[in-house]
Amino acid sequence: MDGISTPDQPVNSDTPQGAELSKGKKRSGKVDLSVLQIIDRAENSPAKTRGALLLSIIAGVGMWASFPPLDFGPLAWLATIPWLILIRLKRPTRRMYFASYLGALCFTIPAFQWMRYGDPMMYFAWILLALYVAVYAPVFIGLSRIAVHRWGISLLLAAPLVWTGLEYLRGFLLTGFGWYFLGHTQHRWTELLQISDLFGAYGVSFIVMLFAAAISLQIPERFMKKLWLVPELQKASEPVVAAVKRPMQQLVIASLILVSVLSYGYFRRSQADFQPGPRVALIQGNFRAALDIPDEEYEHAFIVYNELTGHAVKHQPDLIVWPEGMFRYALQYADPSLSAAQLTEIAPRFPPESWQQTYIADTLAELSEKAGAAMVIGLASYDAQKDQLSQFNSAQLITPGEGLGPRYDKLHRVPFGEYIPGKDLPILSSMIPKNFGLTAGKSATLFEYKNWRFAPVICFEDTVPHVVRNIVHSIEQNSTSKKPVDFLVNLSNDGWFAGSSEHDQHLITAQFRAIECRMPLARAANMGISSVINGDGVVMNPEVFLIRDPVSGVLRESSIIDPETGRYRRKIDAVLVQTLPLDNRSSLYLSWGDWFAQFCLSGCIALIISRWIPMKKQAESSSLN
Repeated sequence: MDGISTPDQPVNSDTPQGAELSKGKKRSGKVDLSVLQIIDRAENSPAKTRGALLLSIIAGVGMWASFPPLDFGPLAWLATIPWLILIRLKRPTRRMYFASYLGALCFTIPAFQWMRYGDPMMYFAWILLALYVAVYAPVFIGLSRIAVHRWGISLLLAAPLVWTGLEYLRGFLLTGFGWYFLGHTQHRWTELLQISDLFGAYGVSFIVMLFAAAISLQIPERFMKKLWLVPELQKASEPVVAAVKRPMQQLVIASLILVSVLSYGYFRRSQADFQPGPRVALIQGNFRAALDIPDEEYEHAFIVYNELTGHAVKHQPDLIVWPEGMFRYALQYADPSLSAAQLTEIAPRFPPESWQQTYIADTLAELSEKAGAAMVIGLASYDAQKDQLSQFNSAQLITPGEGLGPRYDKLHRVPFGEYIPGKDLPILSSMIPKNFGLTAGKSATLFEYKNWRFAPVICFEDTVPHVVRNIVHSIEQNSTSKKPVDFLVNLSNDGWFAGSSEHDQHLITAQFRAIECRMPLARAANMGISSVINGDGVVMNPEVFLIRDPVSGVLRESSIIDPETGRYRRKIDAVLVQTLPLDNRSSLYLSWGDWFAQFCLSGCIALIISRWIPMKKQAESSSLN
């Protein structure tokens, strides 16, 4: 019969007859397919998209629920398993990568929704960021599949290596987005977090993904068929997933690694010998941030923060911290050689005589003198030099009796919020106002008061691991002291985000910075959550926590956690006073940086390159068996 082979004439694609059958016959401009070809196509066609889409949506929703506002951290150990199942499949489903991208959007779009509170224009930034971060899910699946199916690497190693490498890439690319790392979901499991002083927060993500991979390897093949992941006509003898040698043994290995990590955590915590450091007062107002601040709010903000500082003074702090930008009046410095005409040309918004006035510096010095304590205050500062006006987001140290001390200018700026990438390019320079955005600071700055040394970081700088590490490390490198930094101070203005889950997630990322550097971190945040974190990454219950009663306006002692909601208080005027526990431990991460995450990223790059390395036919055949 035409197009059908007899038993003694098997079809062989290497023979002319086989080639003819493989091509089919053309009749009247149409292609006639043989029965065997139809069966072959049916057997080799991929499964429909619905199974991959269902699994990806489950993964995305599970990831979202693992972070604030639901903050169900234990779910993170299982949330990525649906994506890991897609990696195990020998044959990808239709549109599998697109389905995984849609599932990732079920995580990123609701998780990042707090961005919209900042300004109506931030709706655009919210969606763009969600679309960008969701890309990492299909990339993770694709690279892991190369490792598992092309090179025979166990999923137990491939998945955590690729995931960690991509997290590190995300922490750097486009200036870095260090939010929503998988390890952040475990912020309550203090012993697990302690490996951050070896590997950074990336190490915790590695462990969570490692265990999830081990669990996914226990899922039998028959489960895949029930989820529409296998073609309906696939041969029963054909394997559904990549071969797994002794899956239970791999789960045991993952469990032993987890036990080792927890043992390290208990050991490191037992080594801590916290010594009392400075008594710090954190001042928290409740002001909604905006691009255009009404003139009357300048004075109102000063009155509120000055009043709260007065209440803090009663508890005799050594150091008082105001959040980012909450001293509304700017410090101005000008090159003495500049004339009034030159200053008008460089900075037309400022009267020329304003550059010679000292009342802002005098006011700051008076604040510190009255408080009898050093102060770190967040404000804007302007430097006028020849042909250039620099605007900085700054933290200013003021000490009683000496007035203004060193000033730290923010190094890590937020793209599109604090500067426009590529604004010096000819195409963009004509479209952007000359003095738009902030100027990046030049270097880290060490603040000193009495016998204490501390490093300020501003706003989202504490969300990017390498930024904080580089600040502390550079100070240490330029100092003759063995440990020149005793603690960190973060000044934030989270008033942009209206009490949303951003406040919780920002605090969670700061917990990891304290462990990575093995030093306490004091956070003064407008609108909250102001807090003190010790070197174990534990948010401390403050010695004094005063909140303003919304009805009477009177400050009263309270708890940092609202008993009605079980969440940290926010959107309130508050004063927090705490003696910082200085840490005696060292940190490998502080010395070596992101060595582990860089190794994982190198593995990702190697997998990308290997995709184009030709393989011998025999090797390809053996890898399928």
